[in-house]
Amino acid sequence: MNTTPSQTTTPSTTTPPAGTTDPAEGSADAVTEEATAKDSLVKDPAPKDTTGTPSDAAASGTAPDDLAGQSADEDDDDALEPDPFDEARHGVGAGAAAVVSAALGVVALTGAWTGRVAAERETLIGQIQTSGGGSAAQQISEIYGDAWHTTALVNGVFAVLALLVGVFVLVRPAFGAPSERPQPTWVRAVALAGVALGVLGVLISAGMYFDLFVSLPTAGAPAGG
Repeated sequence: MNTTPSQTTTPSTTTPPAGTTDPAEGSADAVTEEATAKDSLVKDPAPKDTTGTPSDAAASGTAPDDLAGQSADEDDDDALEPDPFDEARHGVGAGAAAVVSAALGVVALTGAWTGRVAAERETLIGQIQTSGGGSAAQQISEIYGDAWHTTALVNGVFAVLALLVGVFVLVRPAFGAPSERPQPTWVRAVALAGVALGVLGVLISAGMYFDLFVSLPTAGAPAGG
């Protein structure tokens, strides 16, 4: 019978040689370094260099395109918008013509110096023709009647001119190149006034010329002796 107690073996703790690291500590250090590298990548995803960041390069690449697009849009807008100077010139011409039409109509109704001069000329001619003798009816016709009819004729000419100019202003937008802006209201109103005055002047002048309103005076028969 063996009385020698059994020897128990205890796990021996081996110490790594000097200059070597524990594998567990090495794996922990590797995990720490990997986490640090990931954090640095998240904080600074794109490396910076001295020539500029990728965002600056992208912005510098798209800026000329944006400027070119804006300039093209502005050019298109300028081409679509009418020239204000052309519109202003067109409105000024139509307005001036309308004012001229109204002025001619007023002259046709009130008379002009040309009509008075023409009437005085006819009066002088009548006096010369009847200076050698003539009947009373002939003197009335040559001195007064011709001057009256000449005045009516001159006023009628002014009335016709007012009528033609006013009608031209009103119908002008229907002919030629169409305008994007309608004719101003005041231009049409003044042109209509010129047309109305012209029509009235033509009627009055025709009545004067044909002695419809007032007839020429007549000389009475001489009293018998």
